[in-house]
Amino acid sequence: MGVQTFAAPRIEAERPGDGRLLLRSAEPLGDHPVGVVHSFRAGSEAHPDRLLVAERGADGEWARSTWGEVRARADRLAQGLLDRGLADRPVLVLSGNSRLHLTVALAAMTVGAPVVPTSVAYSLQSADHAKLRAMADLVDPGLVVAEDASFARAVEAVTAGRAGAREVLGPLGTDPAEFGADPTPEVDRRCGALARDDVAKILFTSGSTGSPKGVLTTHGMLSANQQQLRQVWPFLAEEPPVLLDWLPWSHTFGGSHDLNLVLTHGGTLWIDDGRPAPALVDRTVRNLADARPTLFFNVPAGYAALLPHLERDRAAAAAFLDRLRFAFFAAAALPQQLWDRMAALAAAHGADMVMTTSWGLTETAPAATSAHYRITRSDVLGVPLPGVELALVPVGAKTEVRVKGPNVTPGYHRRPDLTAAAFDEHGFFRTGDAVALADDDDPAAGLVFRGRTAEDFKLMTGTFVSVGTLRPALLSAAQGLLADAVICGQDGPCVTALAWPAPDAAARVSAEGVPDDALRAELAAALARLAAGSSGSSQHVERLLLLTEPAQLDAGEITDKGYVNQAAVRERRAGLVALLATEPPPPQVVLRPQGQGA
Repeated sequence: MGVQTFAAPRIEAERPGDGRLLLRSAEPLGDHPVGVVHSFRAGSEAHPDRLLVAERGADGEWARSTWGEVRARADRLAQGLLDRGLADRPVLVLSGNSRLHLTVALAAMTVGAPVVPTSVAYSLQSADHAKLRAMADLVDPGLVVAEDASFARAVEAVTAGRAGAREVLGPLGTDPAEFGADPTPEVDRRCGALARDDVAKILFTSGSTGSPKGVLTTHGMLSANQQQLRQVWPFLAEEPPVLLDWLPWSHTFGGSHDLNLVLTHGGTLWIDDGRPAPALVDRTVRNLADARPTLFFNVPAGYAALLPHLERDRAAAAAFLDRLRFAFFAAAALPQQLWDRMAALAAAHGADMVMTTSWGLTETAPAATSAHYRITRSDVLGVPLPGVELALVPVGAKTEVRVKGPNVTPGYHRRPDLTAAAFDEHGFFRTGDAVALADDDDPAAGLVFRGRTAEDFKLMTGTFVSVGTLRPALLSAAQGLLADAVICGQDGPCVTALAWPAPDAAARVSAEGVPDDALRAELAAALARLAAGSSGSSQHVERLLLLTEPAQLDAGEITDKGYVNQAAVRERRAGLVALLATEPPPPQVVLRPQGQGA
């Protein structure tokens, strides 16, 4: 690790006199290619024999493809798109992360066809495929990619009775080998003609609220964002990153941030067939021994699932930490308790690994800030990346962060109304995220997350409850007993919460949601710990009810990245929210011990 991990931030601040605070990096954005696909093609010529991607095959063994092999297959598929007149129509991908998915995406971007990766959950877990059909209707794809027969119902949903012809690639349609053809010079010509403002992807997102909308993601956005990361993580110029990653390519974290990091910087991606779920996290542990990543990216739920295994398995921890520069989290707030356990794990093994994060959205391709300096608290979001300008704007009782820069979307596919509403009068994208300065006297100390401007509520006393800060505080106080939580109590006398128990704790909860006596006592102690560290009624939880039904995708309770939609859960489970206020409390409700804490 001879090259430094982080470049020292230099931040400029300006107050234009209208109540806003403007923050920007003093480092100008460097030159970068038109698109990530150009970086990939250059890399395939510079190191064709380097491993690019590996995935577990049906036999459980790794199936591997080099940079040169992926380039050859992508060019053949690109020619297939040209031959079938599909190079100007979107490519809808139903499949999850795979070598075929990667190759099809690169082929489409090579000739200018927008890629539309969709959540596998919308195909395999949805009962009615309504969201998937709505996406297909909006983008009108020319090609639908389905990797195996399990997608048959989803393919039927997006192809049956449609006016536009849609070809299917995979076992339910044309074999990829038969679809492709020897590339002609037209493949190179089309790639060379791409412009920065051409659309590379349409990524569907609902954020934390609302219906899915198609975010226009241009070639220039993706390439600019990778250059921004290269400038704040200077080691990337000399050390091709090695990733073990499960994050879905239908979401901007896995598909734009992580995958493009590999494609831009000559790296290797081991596709993790594990997940942050009890039945699957063992696979991640097994894969660590082969991949030995240099960078690790995950959501907070992923660290919560993985840490117990690393803490009791020294060999797995050694494989995880062997070459690791940093462990990175995003997509939701990381409970401080998980941060501290990660730091303790690294210290126990003598590793120099650091924890870091960034902040952004699908609309910012995705990173807009980066904590490219040593931090010790999990709510720090970092500072603006080179080329990014942030506006901190008072909105009610909070301060919203808004974004401008070359990595910001031009808008939403076929939704001019949403596009117009997304930008303020100064041209900044409205994020809906609330922040504060970590140090009022030093903008270079970064921003801290203060939740969503729309998700907070008031108690009957008029006191605001900051959901974005209270939720991770509750999870930290629970010390691994809770997987996630929904903060409740709007217009009531106190803050309450619905929560999903962690896997080990779930076995101690009845079908009716009643915890056993020991678990009830442990949860009550957690509520007391939270209250002991708080200074008011809005900063602790008086009552807790455990949920036995997982968050439901079709009901909008959870997004593809695993972020719980607080408002949707409260609305759908209004009866359980009402139980929290029932007197006397029913047996499902855990109470904070009185006389302890605030």
